Amino acid sequence: MLKKPVISIVDDDESVRESTMDLFNATGFVAVAFPSAAAFLNSDHLQRTSCLVADVQMPGMTGIELHDRLAGSGNKIPTILVTAYPDDRDRSRAMQAGVICYLAKPFNDDDLLTCVRAALESRGAD
Repeated sequence: MLKKPVISIVDDDESVRESTMDLFNATGFVAVAFPSAAAFLNSDHLQRTSCLVADVQMPGMTGIELHDRLAGSGNKIPTILVTAYPDDRDRSRAMQAGVICYLAKPFNDDDLLTCVRAALESRGAD
């Protein structure tokens, strides 16, 4: 039996965490959610995460900083960034850093799922 990919959601907005988790669970993924980058980094899900969906603007550590920290420590988790405040400079920096997608909130569910599938294919976990 194949293990389902684990999608970790890191967002300080509880309603976004809940709705995104519901979407992933309804489409056959295993979703876990965290209110902050620190909570994710300190969790036992870090090594099991196949794809990370993180908010750009969060207190403490931003989604881009989280991605950079993971990459710098050798945890190359395919990352999708979401933001309520899209910015071309942030998008460009994120994409150059290897982020799979950069989506503006409110994002379209199909767009997010397309990004997740691309992230899993990039990892070879699909």
